[in-house]
Amino acid sequence: MAREFTSVGVVGLGTMGAGIVEVFARNGIDVVAVEISAAAVERGRATLTGSTDRAVAKGKLAEADRDALLARVDWQVGLDALHSVDLVIEAVPEHLDLKQRIFAELDRVCKPEAILATNTSSLSVTEISVATTRPNQVIGIHFFNPAPVMKLVEVVRTVVTSADVVADVEALCERLGKVDVTISDRAGFIANALLFGYLNHAVSMFESRYATREDIDAAMKLGCGLPMGPLALMDLIGLDTAYEILDTMYRRGGRDRRHAPVPLIKQMVTAGLLGRKSGRGFYTYERPGSPVVVPDEHTPVTTGGALADGARAIAKVGIVGSGTMATGIIEVFAKAGYEVISVTRGAEKSAKVCEAVKTSLNKGVVRGKLSEEDRDAALGRVTWSATLDHLADVDLVVEAVVEELSVKKALFASLDEICKPGVVLATTTSSLPVIDVAMATQRPADVIGLHFFNPAPIMPLVEIVQTIRTSAETGATARAVCAALGKTGVVCGDRSGFIVNALLFPYLNDAVKMLEASYSTADDIDYAMKLGCGYPMGPFELLDVVGLDVSLAIQRELYLELREPGFAPAPLLEHLVTAGYLGRKSGRGFRDHTKR
Repeated sequence: MAREFTSVGVVGLGTMGAGIVEVFARNGIDVVAVEISAAAVERGRATLTGSTDRAVAKGKLAEADRDALLARVDWQVGLDALHSVDLVIEAVPEHLDLKQRIFAELDRVCKPEAILATNTSSLSVTEISVATTRPNQVIGIHFFNPAPVMKLVEVVRTVVTSADVVADVEALCERLGKVDVTISDRAGFIANALLFGYLNHAVSMFESRYATREDIDAAMKLGCGLPMGPLALMDLIGLDTAYEILDTMYRRGGRDRRHAPVPLIKQMVTAGLLGRKSGRGFYTYERPGSPVVVPDEHTPVTTGGALADGARAIAKVGIVGSGTMATGIIEVFAKAGYEVISVTRGAEKSAKVCEAVKTSLNKGVVRGKLSEEDRDAALGRVTWSATLDHLADVDLVVEAVVEELSVKKALFASLDEICKPGVVLATTTSSLPVIDVAMATQRPADVIGLHFFNPAPIMPLVEIVQTIRTSAETGATARAVCAALGKTGVVCGDRSGFIVNALLFPYLNDAVKMLEASYSTADDIDYAMKLGCGYPMGPFELLDVVGLDVSLAIQRELYLELREPGFAPAPLLEHLVTAGYLGRKSGRGFRDHTKR
């Protein structure tokens, strides 16, 4: 039988601590809420009152339940008030010496059987536990912010934590309505170990001016379905907190350079640009603590018209290719009112592409997203061809053929001979260097990357990839075309992975390395990222959908270009691909899909 927790103590009543108080009080458990001073206690009380009042206003909490919840909380100054509680959770700032002093004092104050827990997100629970005479009763209980909403709790056991203590805490998490993942004491645990490498990489992109803050954030929200972009998330977490977590992970986690805080983070912290809480971080906010972003000197200025910034007029578009991506792009341009010439290798492939476009458009009609007239008009704008010569008078060519550099270079050399001067030549490559394709022509200034995401008719993002030879006019034209298609175009340089894949796949690779090290299970890692970070899919779910062979190829490209040891493909990923376990398409990847 798990022990019954009738009263708990919470030390530290900032945003996280007050949220933890609310979680316990909502579930009928008496809470002793402790701070260092009366003023700090009042701030914690105000945070809890504000949160519960908002819940009442939204109809998520009855007034009587709110009053009962608040009545369960005993607000106190000083640790001596915790002498009779069954469990204490510490939620003070992430400084090891501070936590050790508090745990030494809790060891003295609390009854012998009390469990002492830390909410640390990155520090060593083991190092905290040795400040007590009862390290076997010390455990990590890592809630995620906001604690009343987020379902995940990481339960962190040390090598000496009693199995009974772990079991009791797991049962408590279930009583609180949380999903717990139990792990050992390693830097960053699951969620932060995977999240902060990604966040740090995003900051390095911004620091090097590879892409704007708006484009980096839009890319990850629209391309991956994430609830927030990485730079906006850094502002929410707090740059000072992020710096401490990264620094701790770097020192404790094998000194992986990808966890070494990007210099810009320390500079911003020193300058007081801490994110939302200070009113300014990567973005500027209405006031300290406000989530409302206001324009500042870095906010992009939108031009009046589509052609105001030097874009060329585009009326007729050629699309080369016969795969899923080419089919989707034909539909996108045709529905947007462009005259389209579809070129494939042979009449048979043209007929298949035509049928696929018709089928997709008909589905739009059935679902009420497209009228029959609009469907017929879109189909009427498409000319089906099996020869590149029909592209002689188009204004834009979009290439969507197989991802082989030699094939693309040969195609662009042919387009260079056939197309009229001034035509924008675009490649949809997701991983190859655009400059290599551009230099197969005599007009590299007119070549650009337009990386659509699959399925193109649905996904709102297009990465606009400019090489060092791409002209400003070509870039402006690409941006105007994306806007006319109703897509969000994000501009970046010609580097492996562009924005989305460069940030996404190292994170997926890190998850594989975590599984390979037997630190956690695929299920728990997926739970951690979905429930702790709000990701639509866990990393192993996503890898199986994308295809392990595709993922490995992209990771290899990133590693070859950046030569960063942390980007080396996980051996487990390579072994699974060699074994033919490629994910859903082969029936087996990280999970067995044949039994579903």
